Amino acid sequence: MDIQWGSKEALKFVTNAGIITSNGPHGKNAMTAEWTHQVSYSPGLMAVSIMPGKATYENIVATKEFGINIASVKQNIAASVAGGSTGKEVDKIGALEKLGFESYAGKKINVPMLKGAALNVELKLVNEIPLGSHTLFVGEVVEVNADSEEPLAYHGGKFWKLTEQIEKPTPEQMEKISATVQQYKK
Repeated sequence: MDIQWGSKEALKFVTNAGIITSNGPHGKNAMTAEWTHQVSYSPGLMAVSIMPGKATYENIVATKEFGINIASVKQNIAASVAGGSTGKEVDKIGALEKLGFESYAGKKINVPMLKGAALNVELKLVNEIPLGSHTLFVGEVVEVNADSEEPLAYHGGKFWKLTEQIEKPTPEQMEKISATVQQYKK
């Protein structure tokens, strides 16, 4: 069974707005990818899921490197620009700069990185896994920088700023949870 893009089921996920940067046959490029995740602490690995045929996909396959820029709440426009067109037809880095967003050269990879992002990660490709309609690119972190900016959230086809923290269970509740789990050990 398929889960269609934009369906009520697909809109239930809460993700980040990862702006994936690359440089290759299609030049310097940026695309917004909802499926951007950390997958290992040691070694530091991150993954992004990209549809074959996209400019970013072809850039990563050709160069074996890419950047992940987790957009900040101040970058909803940048995320819209990077996600609203194809790098095969639009110089999105140029468009972003014209709109006031700055980029800088990666320190360890030949890829532009987005200034002001909540998190900038430079990666070298270590695995490429075809999974249904997309390919999962797994990269090893070669450089990382976390800014003080709050990350932009994406849910229901809209951008969000997280405003309310939900508290974790109290120590008393944790004791009850632990006792209950112990009762149900196999």
